[in-house]
Amino acid sequence: MDFAAYWQYTDVVTKFLFFSLLALSIASWITGVLRLYQSSKLKQTVSTDLQQAVSSESKNINPLDSSERKTVVEQILLKEIGRYRFEGEKGLAILGTTAAIAPFIGLFGTVWGIFHALHSIGETGQAGLSQVAGPVGEALIMTGLGLAVAIPAVIFYNIAMRINRKTLFIANDTAYGLLGATAKSENQNEIPR
Repeated sequence: MDFAAYWQYTDVVTKFLFFSLLALSIASWITGVLRLYQSSKLKQTVSTDLQQAVSSESKNINPLDSSERKTVVEQILLKEIGRYRFEGEKGLAILGTTAAIAPFIGLFGTVWGIFHALHSIGETGQAGLSQVAGPVGEALIMTGLGLAVAIPAVIFYNIAMRINRKTLFIANDTAYGLLGATAKSENQNEIPR
């Protein structure tokens, strides 16, 4: 059976579920592509941005004694790493939610379709294979749609999380290096650039 014939015999609930899955799919694809692009961009700039954040405050930090200087540099780095974590997590809730609920929306659509198929069989009194196979097969389309929406969302989510973990590793590594350089520069009374 083609989609036009399937669509013609669906009820309001099935159409609502279909459009819900369509909206989730569009949202997850847009969010996923943007998240991968932005996370990759953050990963490339994190080290330089942390160094610039510390060096831009060097005029205010250099007059401080060594322990205060190290504390201030640490606070600057923690603030910047927190900002990177926040930026990297934008949109992940949409991907995670889509991945979690889309299969259940599809499953509900399948159950709803099977219920209607059995109801129509009960009304007509005919329970042959030809009367059961078509409506049940059409109902299973919703499960397939739910999975087709959820699988790309899971893939986008996992790739974005991997990039974010790598970005935070680079950020922490750079921060340790800058803190180490700050500790070494205590004798020179100056923040490294």
